[in-house]
Amino acid sequence: MEIVVDDLSGPEIAGFLAEHVEEMRSLTPLESKHALDLDDLRKPDVTFWSVYDDGVLVGCGALKALDAEHAELKSMRTNTARKRSGIASTLLEHILAEARQMGFTWISLETGSAEFFRPARRLYEKYGFTYCAPFADYRLDPHSVYLTRTL
Repeated sequence: MEIVVDDLSGPEIAGFLAEHVEEMRSLTPLESKHALDLDDLRKPDVTFWSVYDDGVLVGCGALKALDAEHAELKSMRTNTARKRSGIASTLLEHILAEARQMGFTWISLETGSAEFFRPARRLYEKYGFTYCAPFADYRLDPHSVYLTRTL
């Protein structure tokens, strides 16, 4: 597997992210959707990675700086056909290491509270994330859970 910083200019990643947003909209009410669109992911406070396996796009994830010490994990997604094959763990380990190198000491995330998101929540728990109150601009939402960890 190869993990690369992506400038989000290619049609393949645009389509992959469009599928992600469409899937999230099918699972979560619009007012509870927190996935960033392409323009937001291209902002200077966001670093975006794509994961390739033998040249095939199989996953992605991003890190958004909230301040000098705190970052938010965004847009973690694995190709549906490749779920539970270790891609998400490999990418999460990469992002955590990169966040440390960037000088962050704390990382948080928002994910869904529905059953569909249980595997994601288990992954984050496995990597030391614990449940917390809403952070940054988030508010209490029955469709969301919030997790955090120090680096």
